[in-house]
Amino acid sequence: MSKLTDLLRQVERKNPQLAADLEREYRALSSRRAFGLNFERHHPESTEIPGRTVRRGEKVRILPPRGIAEVADKTLWVVQNIERIDSGRMAHLIEHDADEPETRIVNVDDLVVVAVFRDFIYPGLMSTGKVERGGDKPFHTVINGENFHALEALTYTHKGKIDAIYIDPPYNTGSKDWKYNNDYVEGDDLYRHSKWLAFMERRLLTAKELLNPDNSVLIVTIDEKEYLRLGLLLEQTFPEARIQMTTIVINPNGVARGAELARVEEYAYFCFFGRSAPSRLGDTMLDQGIRESSEIVRWERLMRGGSNSRRIDRPNLFYPIFVDPERRVIVDAGQPLPLTENPSSVPARPGLVTVWPIRANGDEANWRTSPEYLLELKNKGMARVGSYDSKNNRWSIGYLGKAQIRRIESGEIDVMGKNPDGSLILEQKHQSVRMTPKTVWNRSQHSAGEYGSKMLRTFLPGRNFPFPKSLYAVEDCLRTVLNEKRDAIVLDFFAGSGTTAHAVMRLNHQDGGRRQCISVTNNEVGADEQKGLRKQGLRPGDPEWDEWGICDYITKPRIEAAITGRTPDGDSIKGEYKFVDAFPMSEGIEENAEFFTLTYETRTEVAHHRAFRQVAPLLWLRAGARGERIETEPDAGWTLAEAYGVLVDLDASTAFVEAVEAADGIGMVYIVTDDERRFQAVARRLPEGVEAVRLYESYLRNFQIRNGG
Repeated sequence: MSKLTDLLRQVERKNPQLAADLEREYRALSSRRAFGLNFERHHPESTEIPGRTVRRGEKVRILPPRGIAEVADKTLWVVQNIERIDSGRMAHLIEHDADEPETRIVNVDDLVVVAVFRDFIYPGLMSTGKVERGGDKPFHTVINGENFHALEALTYTHKGKIDAIYIDPPYNTGSKDWKYNNDYVEGDDLYRHSKWLAFMERRLLTAKELLNPDNSVLIVTIDEKEYLRLGLLLEQTFPEARIQMTTIVINPNGVARGAELARVEEYAYFCFFGRSAPSRLGDTMLDQGIRESSEIVRWERLMRGGSNSRRIDRPNLFYPIFVDPERRVIVDAGQPLPLTENPSSVPARPGLVTVWPIRANGDEANWRTSPEYLLELKNKGMARVGSYDSKNNRWSIGYLGKAQIRRIESGEIDVMGKNPDGSLILEQKHQSVRMTPKTVWNRSQHSAGEYGSKMLRTFLPGRNFPFPKSLYAVEDCLRTVLNEKRDAIVLDFFAGSGTTAHAVMRLNHQDGGRRQCISVTNNEVGADEQKGLRKQGLRPGDPEWDEWGICDYITKPRIEAAITGRTPDGDSIKGEYKFVDAFPMSEGIEENAEFFTLTYETRTEVAHHRAFRQVAPLLWLRAGARGERIETEPDAGWTLAEAYGVLVDLDASTAFVEAVEAADGIGMVYIVTDDERRFQAVARRLPEGVEAVRLYESYLRNFQIRNGG
C-alpha cells in the first residue's frame, strides 16, 4: 500500500480534488475485511538433497561434525570453486544473499546441496529395483524424492493425464508430523497454519496442471486441525471444481482429546472436475443393509499360496498343464510327477508350452485341483489362461472356485456367453439398487487401527509407521470415483506407507483393471530415530541412515509384499483380505511395480545428450509405463520398445518410420534433434495416432517455463 500512497501524493500536486476522491475510495476499500483465505506465502521453500554431487554454483549448507546430535546450520552458502588438496576436495564458499557476505573453505564431504524452490531444476529418475508379476500390465511407480520437485517432473510426463489424485497430507498437529524448510513445525509456531497453507498451495497448484480438466477427481483427507482452512484453500485453488466434504468414521472407540469430545472421524474432500461424478455403487457407506455382496465374480489363481503350497506338501497336485500360447487356451493336463523326477523329464508337446506350478524364485509349489477336475472345469469354461510374465517366461492359470460355481448355479451370477478362449463371460446380479455413496461413511472396514496399523504389521512384521490409513477406506474412496475407469492413472504425492498403491492393486484384482498408481514419498527418517543415528556418526545420505527412511523401510517393501505375498524376510504373509474381495494375502496380487529415486541434472548435461539414462524413465512414464524401457541412446540410430521409440539419427528416419508402422502398440516416439524443420518432416510421416516429441527441446522448455524462466 505504500506505493499507492506515494502515487496519491503525486496526483495531489496536480489535481487535489482527484487525489481526494481517489483517497476516499482507497480508504473505503482498505477498511473492508477481505473475503477468503489470507496467509503468508513464506517464500522460498527449500529442501536438502543428500547424495547430490556438490558442484560450482550450487547452494549448500554446512553439516555439523559427525557424532553431534544436531541438525545443519540453516545458513545458505554458494560454492564459488572446488579445489583438490591432500586432505580431499575443498569448497570455497560465500554466504548467499547477504549484505556483507562471509566466506568459508569447507571439505566437500561436510556439505549438503540445497534446492530452493524458485531455482531451475532438471529432474531425472534412477531405478532402485522392481517387482514383476503382472505380465503386460503397466507398472505402478514409486518415486523417492521431495514431492514438490517430483510433481514438477510429472508436469513433463503426465500434464492433464491424471484421472484421480488421492492424498493424505500432514495434518499439522504440532507434534513433528511435517517439516517446512527442513525444520519440524512445532505446535507453538505462530506461523504454523500459514506455513502449512503455503506448503499445500504450492503442491496443489502444480497438481492442478496434472489433473485431466475434463474428467478427474482430487481427494484430500484431513482432521479437525486444518479442515476449515483446507476447504477454503481448495475453493480458492479450484474454483471450477464441485467440492464436497465426507465424514469417515475411522476410530469408533474414539480418541481422547483432553477437555474435548472424543474424536472418531476424519474428513475427505472430494473435488470433481469436468464431467466426473461419483460412481453408483451398491453401498451408500451409511445406511445399514444397503450393501452389495461381499464377493465379486473372481477367478482364483490355480497355483496354491500360503500353507501346504510346496510340492512336497501335496505331490499329487504337481503336474504339467499344456497351453497353446497363440490361442491362450488350456489344451491338456498331464499326470502328477513323482517327487523323485524332475519337470525337465516330461517331454514337450509341439506347438504348446508346458506350465508347472513353479514360483518366480524357482520354488516348486502345487496346483489347487487335480488334473482331472481342471480339465472338467476347462470344458465348462471355468478354467482359463491368465497373464504372461515375459521376464520370467511364466504363465498364470485361473479357475472358478466352488463358491463362485454355487453362485452361478443359484442364479446370483449370470452367464452372458463365452470369450474367444472358451471361458465364461460372467456378470453378477447386484443385490441392491445402485446408489450414490453418502457424505457420512460408517463402516467397520474403515477402522485405521484394525486395517491400517495392524494390517501394515502383517505385511512388514516389526516395522511401524505412524497412523497408516485403513486399506479399505482408501479403496472405497477410489472405488467411489474410479469404478468405471479401469485404465485410470492415480497419483498420491504424500504416499507414506503406500496404502493408495495397495488399494489400486486391490481394485485391479477385483475387476481385471489396468489402473496404475504413481506414489511419491521422501525417505525422511523419524525424529526419534534421527537422534540415535546422529549419535552414531551417521548423516542423511549414508546407507546406514537411508535404510531407516520412509521410502526404503516402509513404502517400497509394503508394495513389494502386497505383490509377492511375502514379507521382507521371505515368509508367507498370514491372514486374508476381507470385504468385497476375500482371498489369502499370501497369494499376492499380479501387478508390476518399479521404484525410483529423483535425481537433479544440469541443463548442460541434458542439452549435450549426457543425461539420457536419467531422463529415460521419464520418457517411459510419459509413454505409459509399460513394457521394456530404452535405457541408452541407440547406437544404431533408432530403436523401439513395446510402447514407444527413440530416433537419434535423422538419416535413419525412413527405416524408423517403417518400423513404427509395422509395430503394434507404439503410441509415442521421441526424436532427438535441434532442427525444428527436420523434426516436423519426420513427425508428418508417422502413422496417425502416434505422438511425436522433440528431444531435448520439449524437456528443457518444460522445466524452463515451470520455473518462470
